[in-house]
Amino acid sequence: MDAAKLKELKFFVQQCKGNPSILADPSISFFREYLESLGCKLPATAYGSGESPHASDAKTYKASESDEDLDDGDDDYFDANVGSKAPNRTESDDDVVESDIELEGETVEPDNEPPQKMGDASIEVTDENRDASQLAKGKAMEAISESKLDEAIEHLTEAILLNPSSAIMYGSRASVFIKMKKPNAAIRDADAALEINPDSAKGYKSRGMALAMLGKWEEAAKDLHIASKLDYDEEIGAVLKKVEPNAHKIEEHRRKYDRLRKEREDKKVERERLHRRAEAQAAYEKAKKKEQSSSCGPSGCPPTGGCSASMPGGMPHGFPGGFPGGMPGGMPGGMPGGMPGGMPQGAFPGSMPGGVPGNIDMSNILNDPELMAAFKDPEVMAALQDVMKNPANFAKHQANPKVAPIITKMMGKFGGGK
Repeated sequence: MDAAKLKELKFFVQQCKGNPSILADPSISFFREYLESLGCKLPATAYGSGESPHASDAKTYKASESDEDLDDGDDDYFDANVGSKAPNRTESDDDVVESDIELEGETVEPDNEPPQKMGDASIEVTDENRDASQLAKGKAMEAISESKLDEAIEHLTEAILLNPSSAIMYGSRASVFIKMKKPNAAIRDADAALEINPDSAKGYKSRGMALAMLGKWEEAAKDLHIASKLDYDEEIGAVLKKVEPNAHKIEEHRRKYDRLRKEREDKKVERERLHRRAEAQAAYEKAKKKEQSSSCGPSGCPPTGGCSASMPGGMPHGFPGGFPGGMPGGMPGGMPGGMPGGMPQGAFPGSMPGGVPGNIDMSNILNDPELMAAFKDPEVMAALQDVMKNPANFAKHQANPKVAPIITKMMGKFGGGK
């Protein structure tokens, strides 16, 4: 393309980016329709008054289904609530109903007459037959000039039978069938010509014109382009001007619906994925509830904040043996796992013989982060157990900076400290 024209085109595109309302000009509606055919979404300002997005589609296609109908609104498909179940989709996702295409150009009804006589390619052609074939062709040309097409067909058929190895004879008869609006007969002769000579320009030209008469625009354009490369003439150019716009419309139409089918398929896959996710989530929640219900005893689950809730399985590493005499107002039989050998009489200040002091509040211990962390330390727990067995052993742990503060704090808790 000329550099100056490219510069102008670039400037025009930049103007459209800065001011999309330029596209509302009816004189360049063809450019807007082209952008839409590529799947572009244009702002409302790109349309004139009374127009709306996809309005150009209504001009080009007799829509039996709009693009909007192809969108399923699946964005809110998945409900994130716990245990929700994905809705069951029943609509058909397999088919996208295509709209019709308005094409220009006349077509003819297919000719369904018996096939014309064809030559026997296996016979040997003599010089006499070639000469006679040329004479018959001459008579055919004369008949064509007088518009006696049926007579021309007879002469060309005679020429073909005399010289069945001539691609020119088949191409000539194909061109007469084109004039007689018998595209199928022309295609048979064009195929025969191309079988003899794959580079027969007349064969491609005749077949391309015949295909155009049948409305096979894309195939016609392909043959006519090849013919123009082999031996261009004005007739080929004139037919291409009528064929190419239709071929382009069909190609754009195909791309559009290929894209819509791809989008539909992608949405279907996404819906299935979300459906599987919803089912898995529901199954997980069901199993979780079942596990929670099975972990509760016959009397039900303990209240939130109790020992079992705060420390599943009791105190870390356990205090085997429990608190002798139980815990007043608390858990009969002592703390799960218990303290080793029970609490010796007079173990800590403020204790009561044979049990835990009446004013102890176990929540002060369980809610103390420092003590709870210390209970997870095997060294601290071993020292605590040692002191529980014999309070006099406290003396040998006083020099341990890790153990001594914990024992002192425990003594304070038992003594009613906070």
